[in-house]
Amino acid sequence: MKTVLITGAGRGIGLATARAFLAADWKVLALDKDFSTCDEKGFERIEFDLQNLAGIRKLVDKREIHTLVNNAGVLYCDPYDAIPEQHRKEIIAVNVEAPSELITALAPQMKARKSGRIVNVGSVAAFTGHPDLWYGITKAGILNLTKAWAKELGPHGVLVNAVAPGPTQTAMYDQLPQSRKDGVMKSVHSGRVCRPDEVAAAILWLGSTCPEYMNGTTLDINDGSYPR
Repeated sequence: MKTVLITGAGRGIGLATARAFLAADWKVLALDKDFSTCDEKGFERIEFDLQNLAGIRKLVDKREIHTLVNNAGVLYCDPYDAIPEQHRKEIIAVNVEAPSELITALAPQMKARKSGRIVNVGSVAAFTGHPDLWYGITKAGILNLTKAWAKELGPHGVLVNAVAPGPTQTAMYDQLPQSRKDGVMKSVHSGRVCRPDEVAAAILWLGSTCPEYMNGTTLDINDGSYPR
């Protein structure tokens, strides 16, 4: 049985992804800093705050992991000229530094096996000037990180890809001002937000059965939507 590590797995896209891998008979390591709202059974819970960058290598040491899903993310609706320093530091740490550390920690075992898959969860926020400054910056960064690691690990049989969801029905989306939601909905072809399980289906495919020649790419899951 293969093992997947999914960050931010206590709710939203991460939880839907955990369910998808469980249904596909994978062993699921579900990482989140808070499982208080999650009563899901069937996976191993790892309570860990990804801001603790120094603890990441010890966290995954001696664990055989075949697929890594870097899903955890942080967003605050702060105006450009009033972003608290702690918010900025947290967004950078969780959204891009922690994924980088996790990949760095797991790359040696994947290279040794000549196989492995990594899926990074980006966002359409990566493609435009985003209202949440550091969220957009870090999501652009995670897509660049995807291409960099794909180039590094591709020769060793390891695939590194990403997804870029549009508006998805999660707690993160729920916190957005209604005006932002209305703006996004104007460009969505179907006129609805995405379901977490729809993003999870794409992550499962990239993390398990997509063609091996698919490496360093980003799948847009946005139904035509881009932030305004």
